Amino acid sequence: MHLTSWRVLPLQKVHERQTFTCGSPTLDRYLQNQARQDSEKRVAAVFALVQPPASQVLGYYTLSASPIYANEVPPELARKLPRYPQLPVTLLGRLAVDQGLKGQGMGEFLLMDALRRSLQAAGGIAAMAVVVDAKDALAADFYQHFGFIPLNLSTSRLFLPMATIASLFD
Repeated sequence: MHLTSWRVLPLQKVHERQTFTCGSPTLDRYLQNQARQDSEKRVAAVFALVQPPASQVLGYYTLSASPIYANEVPPELARKLPRYPQLPVTLLGRLAVDQGLKGQGMGEFLLMDALRRSLQAAGGIAAMAVVVDAKDALAADFYQHFGFIPLNLSTSRLFLPMATIASLFD
């Protein structure tokens, strides 16, 4: 697969979302019915995977600013952080790939794009990590494969420190 022909762009009205199906009705419905509204209201930044010149969405993810409580961070990392009750993070709220592209590395492609965008944004608006709420054990395994660490209070809530993300793109 030639990844240079793929683009990840902010979700726009021209993007065809209704045919998207990833195997999770919740993620499908979000893209089809809610994503544009969230984007317009700046509740979440939605990014769509397309292969120009086509406008069909073949994958997507969402990013938003979020806090986590300092007591959620594992002690070995918390010792290195300021003693604030909450810490700023970027929430990777959703990530999905159309079933037609499963097994072709597009999940990793979208994740790396999301991490790169998060790192760039953290230069202007502080975020000490990217956090995900894995929808199931398979999703948690996917994120852990890329170095995400479970937060103290949940095995499905994972994070990747921004310093680790920076090292991915050095």
